[in-house]
Amino acid sequence: MAHANDHAPHTPEAGFAGEEFWDSRYRESDRIWSGNANAVLAREAAALAPGRALDLGCGEGGDAVWLARQGWHVTGTDISGVALERAAAHAADAGVADRTAWERHDLAESFPAGEYDLVSACFLHTYGDFPRERVLRRAAAAVAPGGVLLVVGHAGWASWQEDRPEVDFPTPDEVVAQLELEAGAWEVLLAEEHVRAQDQPDGRPGTRTDNAVKVRRLP
Repeated sequence: MAHANDHAPHTPEAGFAGEEFWDSRYRESDRIWSGNANAVLAREAAALAPGRALDLGCGEGGDAVWLARQGWHVTGTDISGVALERAAAHAADAGVADRTAWERHDLAESFPAGEYDLVSACFLHTYGDFPRERVLRRAAAAVAPGGVLLVVGHAGWASWQEDRPEVDFPTPDEVVAQLELEAGAWEVLLAEEHVRAQDQPDGRPGTRTDNAVKVRRLP
């Protein structure tokens, strides 16, 4: 699964946007994303002791490579083989290929094995009927005792986009509820919305509201 793309030129007419769609989307340009880590991930992971990390919807590898540079051993997963090839090349160029692994998963169908000290799901949105809530619950299940799940997503449309009421953007509290965390086994460290600057497709300045949820499995 690739990160959400705010300016995607086309969408599938119906159903879930799968591997073929996202491979085609990545082939449209040499690079879609900046290659930098998401700001919320960098902020929230900075104080964590490096261990094993899982990056869901890793795209071209910006977050995974940043984590590896901080000392994490990272598994990045995406539905697009094209994105994963770029991510592996990014890791090699950054000198962290030995601390990164890449797995292709359609998260609606399969999920990486193992437990992780950090599971990151940044902008795990896509077109069509994607079971995001179920995937996020699997993400929580993959967190090791004492580990952290970080979920970052859009809270609404960008300032220049037309609101589409048929699209649901959950609030931070709704995301926490959707995780169905076992009572007494987790603590909520962060559940908030924030506004960030985001340029419009024509380069003019704009804004977008996102949300972030960070929960920790108790040891």
